Amino acid sequence: SSAASDVYKRQNYVCTNIHLMENNNPFITNGYISAEYFCDRVTETETLTRYITNGNNVALISPRRLGKTGLIEHCFHQKHIGDKYYTFLIDVYATKNLQEFVFELGKGILNGLKPRGRKAWDLFLSCLSSLRAGISFDFAGNPGWNLEMGDIKTPSITLDEIFYYLEKADRPCLVSIDEFQAIAKYPEKNVEAMLRTHIQHCTNARFIYAGSQRHMMGEIFTSPARPFYQSTAIMELHPIDMRTYTKFIREHFIVANKDITEETIQNVYERFEGITWYIQFISNSLYAMTNIDEICTTDKVNIAIENILSQLNFTYSSLLYQLPPKQKEVLFAICKEGKAKEITSSRFLKTYKLTASSVQGAIKGLLDKDFVTCELGEYKAYDKFFEIWLLKQSQ
Repeated sequence: SSAASDVYKRQNYVCTNIHLMENNNPFITNGYISAEYFCDRVTETETLTRYITNGNNVALISPRRLGKTGLIEHCFHQKHIGDKYYTFLIDVYATKNLQEFVFELGKGILNGLKPRGRKAWDLFLSCLSSLRAGISFDFAGNPGWNLEMGDIKTPSITLDEIFYYLEKADRPCLVSIDEFQAIAKYPEKNVEAMLRTHIQHCTNARFIYAGSQRHMMGEIFTSPARPFYQSTAIMELHPIDMRTYTKFIREHFIVANKDITEETIQNVYERFEGITWYIQFISNSLYAMTNIDEICTTDKVNIAIENILSQLNFTYSSLLYQLPPKQKEVLFAICKEGKAKEITSSRFLKTYKLTASSVQGAIKGLLDKDFVTCELGEYKAYDKFFEIWLLKQSQ
């Protein structure tokens, strides 16, 4: 939803400000810098690279914020990939229909080609005859994607042109589409079949379909009735091992003549269930709070979290205000449970003074808006900082 999307953007803004407090902060919270600041994923990097360089498309599935995009960027930044392939990162999380999908796909490809020079992007622009009038150039002669969504009059034709380019490009292409499950909710009924046909006939490109909603991704790729059935290798991403992450964090502190206790790192790891983005976020803050020749201890973790929540307080207050009362009640109940199962059981309903009908009505809205996620019948808050903030409100 746009509300949840705005929160994620706001959190990244907060992270960036924290990051700027310490110019050389090694704990990256947004984007990718280099292998030096990327923790582990050695096996996953080898597996994903092997798949995409040997003619396979890949469905990469894991909960949000576990590091799918970071892993893909890490693969794309390997020298033998950069020298041989064009690589494109497309995020369709906020898209609602085929027109918006095509808009993001075209924008992502142009952005990926711009650093490669005129020869690379010239061919792409020459293929986009339906949009050529909407492409502008800066004073240095570089193209800009200054289109409005409405400039894409016939998405299917523009999609044909984009795939025509991918087939004709002077290098093989690797295309990553993040939050791919979004296409399953588009109002157009033939999007999966249309994309599958294009991809099937595109011999010069390989695709990574990254998704955070296991159930929807599973349906797209493992249901015999769906167009993408048995068309990809499937990879699941799991949390990085705690010992590996502990070593990574401590090493970066020690290089800067700081230190952090293993107990502190493990406290953060367990509290945020090994989810990469939160560990990076808190580590970034702890690093900034720790002076040279100082040891960071567990007492700083709560201070770091309080600092982050105070910067997000206005955003979270606005978000909570927008929620209908029943959705608010059910969200509080799920946060108090931590991980809620059987949310229409008499125990759950009695504990939180809810009715089965109100829960059933509210949960659909919470799932649609990305406030709550459901994995294998277990409901929990998507945003762990929001969960902590909500629990503080209910005390």
